[in-house]
Amino acid sequence: MESQTSSSLPPGGAPSPSGVAALIAAGMCASLIGIGLARFAYTPLIPPLIAARWFSPDAVVFLAAANLLGYLLGAVGGRRVASAVGEVAALKGAMLLTALAFLACALPVSPAWFFFWRLLSGVTGGVIMVLVGSVVLHRVPPERRGMAAGAIFLGLGAGIAASGTLVPVLLRTGLTVTWIGLAAISLVLTIATWRAWPPNERPHAGGSIALPQQARRSLRHLYGQYGLMALGVVPAMVFLVDYAVRGLHWSVTAGSLLWVVFGMGALAGPLSYGAAADRIGFIRTGRVTLALQLLAAVLLVYATSTTLVLLSVFLLGTYPPGAVPVVLGRVNELVTSPPAVQAAWSRATTTFALVQAIAGYLDSFLLTASGGNHRWLFMLAAAAFLAALVWDFLAGRSKLGPA
Repeated sequence: MESQTSSSLPPGGAPSPSGVAALIAAGMCASLIGIGLARFAYTPLIPPLIAARWFSPDAVVFLAAANLLGYLLGAVGGRRVASAVGEVAALKGAMLLTALAFLACALPVSPAWFFFWRLLSGVTGGVIMVLVGSVVLHRVPPERRGMAAGAIFLGLGAGIAASGTLVPVLLRTGLTVTWIGLAAISLVLTIATWRAWPPNERPHAGGSIALPQQARRSLRHLYGQYGLMALGVVPAMVFLVDYAVRGLHWSVTAGSLLWVVFGMGALAGPLSYGAAADRIGFIRTGRVTLALQLLAAVLLVYATSTTLVLLSVFLLGTYPPGAVPVVLGRVNELVTSPPAVQAAWSRATTTFALVQAIAGYLDSFLLTASGGNHRWLFMLAAAAFLAALVWDFLAGRSKLGPA
């Protein structure tokens, strides 16, 4: 499934360096809008939504889960959407719908209204996650795919960073203006990258894609490991500020600053992981970064100094967006035809989304059952990272040719 010539493609059909750069930038903006902002910008909005009495505290928390549910639905249905309207049309549409969802949330019409638009913004994020890698990466030379994948998913890190910096600034003007501001940013980025995408085309419809037995087995191992990674990242992504305030007895301001440190790590993760993958390969990068996450989670359990807490939080912040290009790179090494890559990546994303949703409830139960002991959550995270690392070594992946 190769694209036809466009303004970003020279007559020979291979993307020019400027065309590749523009396409990577478009991919980064898509991940920033659909996942980075649509998911993570809501976190600092929770206290103001409750304080302004837009909805009850229980309703505000319930609405936070709507995006995760939508993300799972989008991950499951992303390929079907692409088959119906085309990959690039699906990506552009998802970006526009996310901007519309932000705008629709500018007024507290009702919890049901908010739930629908938060759910929709999750769906668009899942669609973007499933499609953006296959649209961009198979147009990038193999030796640059690590850095390119890191650049695409830098948008996730930028969204986490913006949730601790940009959103608080917008909140000074009020909740309504904040939602409108997020909509405006999304719309501007969508329009600015509109012409950078290749021509729209629909993937070939059909049944399951036949893969060699070894490739199927290796992919199953990867899905399982990615699920364990999801289990590992949830405690820091959801409970970090609460741990700082109630577990470490820091002030609310200090806890918020700790989230900024997490966001700084999220900005550093995708590009540094991608650069490492281009240098030492995706498999070695995956193992090294898993080992670092294991170390960071253990440090956060036992650290007594502020310096060690900050270091561990920074390292933990690199992983949610940084692991994405590494896992996607490994998928591209196992199966290289675009339809097969998209199918495998859709399954990986669905696995991650499902385990992430389950982990949120599991961690909440564990926190309550332990009497508010957050350290149990990070011990669970360390165990998940250790299990993923051991699984990777035991799986003993061999190099595969194109499928």
